[in-house]
Amino acid sequence: MSWGVQQRLEFIEFRLFWEGSINRADIKDCFGVSTPQASKDLMLYQERAPGNMEYDTRAKRYVAAEKFVLRFLDPDPYVYLTQLRSVAEGIVPAHDSWISELPQADVALTPKRDVAIEVLRKILDAVREGRSVDVFYQSMNKTRPEPIWRRITPHAFGYDGFRWHVRAYCHLELKFKDFLLPRILGVGGQDEPGATGDQDWLWNNHFDVIIGPHPDLTESQRQVVAKDYGFDQGRGVLSIRYAMLFYVLKRLGLLGDAAKQSARTQHIVTINRKETEAALERAEFQL
Repeated sequence: MSWGVQQRLEFIEFRLFWEGSINRADIKDCFGVSTPQASKDLMLYQERAPGNMEYDTRAKRYVAAEKFVLRFLDPDPYVYLTQLRSVAEGIVPAHDSWISELPQADVALTPKRDVAIEVLRKILDAVREGRSVDVFYQSMNKTRPEPIWRRITPHAFGYDGFRWHVRAYCHLELKFKDFLLPRILGVGGQDEPGATGDQDWLWNNHFDVIIGPHPDLTESQRQVVAKDYGFDQGRGVLSIRYAMLFYVLKRLGLLGDAAKQSARTQHIVTINRKETEAALERAEFQL
């Protein structure tokens, strides 16, 4: 079975599972295939997943049968919600989503950080080639209030939930650092690399942060927080790169002693807080 056919069969099952129905026009609109091809796809689905759908003559659509069984799709709520979020944020146009009946949705927007296309292309090229590259970078360091040219050897990208940065060896400070993409104002030529990604200890090593419900929550509240975060035995483990530790803790409200914050707004705490603080100190020291 070709990849294209497989995709269309998954699409048919997606629509049947999440929306309960599908017709030929849905397949034609999403994949740009002909009417005969869409009919063949529906027939093939019926052969491969017998009894999964029935034709509703009144609605002129195929509908999910009562004893529907998944054959091609491994449904994940987050896949569906990620599509919904992408449309709500304007990242993906509605017609490119597999969701036909988009429910009303909104997201807590953050200001869009401007990343120049040419900057990203040239940084990606340096990563692929394993080369160093000159960047015109605006630091927030008091000692460098104006942008300067500096050479970096990039090897990875990180996202803190709000901003993208490139992880790179800095030839000026002789250590690995994070460089925010919007602050790279220009990119120059490539040259021989400095230290490579396999030498970036903070990127290649992980620390386990153990989290659990806030102790001031009631028993039923702790249970629902455990369910919300997928805790096992009332606690969860987040295996985090040392290089990303600060960003993750900040986003989860776990910098400092979260147990001293109001349980009404801060629902989780760090159980191994002392070890986490030591790990964070180690990461920041090496930065």
